[in-house]
Amino acid sequence: MTEPLMTSGPHPEIGTERAALVLAPNPNPMTLDGTNTWLLAEPGARRAIVVDPGPLDEAHLKTVAQTAEQRDLEIALILLTHGHFDHSEGAPRLARLTGAPVRALDPRYRLGDEGLVGGDVVEIDGLRVDVVATPGHSGDSLCFVLPADRAVLTGDTILGRGTTVVVHPDGRLGDYLDSLRRLRDLAASAEVETVLPGHGPVPADALGVIEFYLAHREQRLAQVRAALAAGDRTAAEVVDRVYADVDPAVRFAAEMSVRAQLEYLDGEAY
Repeated sequence: MTEPLMTSGPHPEIGTERAALVLAPNPNPMTLDGTNTWLLAEPGARRAIVVDPGPLDEAHLKTVAQTAEQRDLEIALILLTHGHFDHSEGAPRLARLTGAPVRALDPRYRLGDEGLVGGDVVEIDGLRVDVVATPGHSGDSLCFVLPADRAVLTGDTILGRGTTVVVHPDGRLGDYLDSLRRLRDLAASAEVETVLPGHGPVPADALGVIEFYLAHREQRLAQVRAALAAGDRTAAEVVDRVYADVDPAVRFAAEMSVRAQLEYLDGEAY
């Protein structure tokens, strides 16, 4: 779910040795080109993991299953980065098509006995996935690190183009900044070199895009502080000043982010 009016360049390479992209046909101003559904498998393995099946679109879900079949893979597990419908809505149907359980942080989106929390390690036929808690965009946001590929699947925490929305009140800016710093530490230590986002193309430079996200948030906070100092008090007033050229179709997203910023700045001497 992208924040309006931010741009960054696309990168032509999609995927890694262990991660293949199946793009969902749900493009719009909030999902960019559509939801990125990721098929994960260790080279030579027989079982695979699907991350974020995407919307309830029968053709897309069948394409995901067929992509696995073409690679002689059985979908053994479905993981969700978070519960927003453009990532999770198709999970129950894909589970019925494949028999695979669904693991998520939020119990509402699970199918099966196991949940998912930060610090978990998921292993399927030699494929290792490390679960990193990254709340902020939403309260239940997770990222998945593929250590063998030095890659991280980020859902909506980091996008391939633009910046994401902090979906207030479930999402909280303080949590989001902490999550970005956690990912920056992984990239700075070279544990992560590639970002596999939930929407948009793969960024060319993992550390660079994370640092851009952090700098962008600081810039936005400075703009909101200035708006408050000028007398604005409501989210709508701040949006009118800070996001003056926002497309009316995505103004609601700008207002959610501003509410998160106002909560974060509450009590600060701006």
